[in-house]
Amino acid sequence: MSDELSALLEVQKYFRAIHIMAMLLVGFGFLMVFVRRYGRSALTATYLLVSVAIPLYFLKDSLGILGGADSSIDRLILAEFGAASLLICAGAVLGRIKMNQYLLLGLLFIPCYAFNEWILLSGGLGLIPAGSFVDTGGSIVIHAFGALFGLGVAFSMTTPQEFATPIESDETSDRFSLLGSMVLWVFWPSFCAALVAVQDVPATIVNVVLALCGSTLATYVASSGLRGKISAADIANAALAGGVAIGSTCDKVPPAYAFVIGVLAGTLSTVGFALIQERFQAAIRKVDTCGVLHLHGLPGLFGGLAAVVAVGGISAGAQLTGIVVTIVLAVACGLVVGKILALLGRRAEPYVDAEEFALD
Repeated sequence: MSDELSALLEVQKYFRAIHIMAMLLVGFGFLMVFVRRYGRSALTATYLLVSVAIPLYFLKDSLGILGGADSSIDRLILAEFGAASLLICAGAVLGRIKMNQYLLLGLLFIPCYAFNEWILLSGGLGLIPAGSFVDTGGSIVIHAFGALFGLGVAFSMTTPQEFATPIESDETSDRFSLLGSMVLWVFWPSFCAALVAVQDVPATIVNVVLALCGSTLATYVASSGLRGKISAADIANAALAGGVAIGSTCDKVPPAYAFVIGVLAGTLSTVGFALIQERFQAAIRKVDTCGVLHLHGLPGLFGGLAAVVAVGGISAGAQLTGIVVTIVLAVACGLVVGKILALLGRRAEPYVDAEEFALD
């Protein structure tokens, strides 16, 4: 490959890296302002989590710990993937930890994330042959791991007071959350295509857009059918489930498969938000603030499992082993990290800016 062509490809990756950064700060940030009195804190926490995750992962990768990328832009993109998984994790406990605990969460999460990534994608510990686990856009490595890790933290940390405190939203906070969802929707193709081979980028982008269209349509139908009226929370969240689920196979399936995966993921996610979340939280008496289990966890696991059916020639054993390893490692690490975070104390009142922000 000529130096000029190599430089051009790096520039193209740079553009996708900037798209991912817009997802991290604007997309995730505004998606999480649905909590009515916690908007300043949600956006500030987003800034801090991204600012911890990227340098820490970049340092790990630059030193060659648990593997490493060849170029700086690849390192940056991989670091952004880690930051995305961290933001997903933080969504499970959003509003119930202090700002300094978000920082500690980032410092503890990234090494665990990198360890799981190393096992699944680089053949670490010899559990899965390198290159045999199919997860191009991170359905398992990024989404499922972050969600299940966050649930582990929430399980360790949720107090009876927090469980009893309602999570309030209003018309304005819902609008901002929908804005964040739209930003994520627009840039999701760049997220999935960030590191694929250049010849596969067009097909990957088409597949991701079709999957998102499928989940958006399915969310509308399922939300209005299950609730009687459309829920803004369903639209803001479950409409993105197609992007989560198509991640594993985004560069490997035909467009029709991508659309079907999106429809099924959107339906699964909406059913989770509309029928399962309240009952599940009441049963365990814990709170998943952003519903990350139903946006990232279950659709992510579905996407990883879909690869076994939709992609020919892959090792079902390797795929299933990677999924089991992710579930066990994420939940176990999350439970431990939740106990550590609790040592820094508790908020006096959850879901309010006033405890840590000077309000006008």
